[in-house]
Amino acid sequence: MSSPRPPFRVGIIGTGGIAHAHAEALQSLAPRVEIAGVVDLDRARADAFAERFDVDRVYLDAAELFANEQLDLVHICTPPQTHTPLAIQAMRAGVPSLVEKPTALSLGEIDELAAVQTETGVPVLTVFQHRFGAAARHLKALAEAGELGRPLVATCETLWFRPDEYFDVPWRGRWDVEGGGPTMGHGIHQFDLLFAIFGAWSEVSAFAARQLRPTDTEDVSMALVRFENDALATVVNSLVSPHETSRLRFDFEYASVEVQHLYGYTSEDWAFTPAVGHEHLATRWAERLDSGAISGHRDQISAIFDALEAGAAPGVDLTEARRTLEFAAATYASAFRRSVVEAGELTGDDAFVRSMSGGIVPWAPVKEVLV
Repeated sequence: MSSPRPPFRVGIIGTGGIAHAHAEALQSLAPRVEIAGVVDLDRARADAFAERFDVDRVYLDAAELFANEQLDLVHICTPPQTHTPLAIQAMRAGVPSLVEKPTALSLGEIDELAAVQTETGVPVLTVFQHRFGAAARHLKALAEAGELGRPLVATCETLWFRPDEYFDVPWRGRWDVEGGGPTMGHGIHQFDLLFAIFGAWSEVSAFAARQLRPTDTEDVSMALVRFENDALATVVNSLVSPHETSRLRFDFEYASVEVQHLYGYTSEDWAFTPAVGHEHLATRWAERLDSGAISGHRDQISAIFDALEAGAAPGVDLTEARRTLEFAAATYASAFRRSVVEAGELTGDDAFVRSMSGGIVPWAPVKEVLV
């Protein structure tokens, strides 16, 4: 009889708000995992975080963490402009990383990550936790088995509200630090789940605008999307919507499936409507659904540990993350160039490979330079 595996040892880089969600998820998975150390430039904040989550060791930079701890995984919970250099540092140290969205600020950066991953053999994963909720996993299985028929139409809405004061934090609302507005930082979870269910997108036609907020980036974007399987969808991302909701609706040949929530769903947030003559699918839908768990970091982190134990590739890998990030880049390129953008079109030296803004934001001062 084999002895039980020692706990997974993880580190957390960055101890701001989102790191608390990671730490709470990790604590809920104990004793399967232990937080070996945390990193933050602000020692007082790091100490407070370590005390709250019962972590013994605090470091002021990532190099100290990697030099002193044997880690199975490191969680990168820092502002977006630091994601790529920290993930590269982790790969060079031989430690897989789980990076908060967005993985990188541009397609060029994510391609740089892919090159280092190929060189080192160490994976970079992205937090797209909504893929891992029970209902989403069940829907994906039914769709891939063909039980719901052809995917036809979808709507994907991230209608959120952020007041002007939200952008008082220096790194928010800037192309050079966040990479974009709600398309990059808020709606990306929703349309990532859309693609996980409906498959690869093939072309996009979009608009983006700065309606109200004191930002360099957009505060609203809207896109029409065609998929490789000829399904069609609308994708809306907003930070100016007082009635907040996150909504996805999938219309298949034999059923409509819809979820409405805000920052995380349970199985009870989903509605299933079979087409006439396919009422038996309602019974199939009701199978294997829990009712209480909220989709969140815990689901994805647990799935990562499962994969690592089985010697399998954990998700969400760089290839899939790039497809989602490419959609964000294509949304901006289509909006700012006023043209339809096809998947795979943004390559090489294209301005929207180097920066999500492409250097041609319509509302930017003329003096803006490409970042």
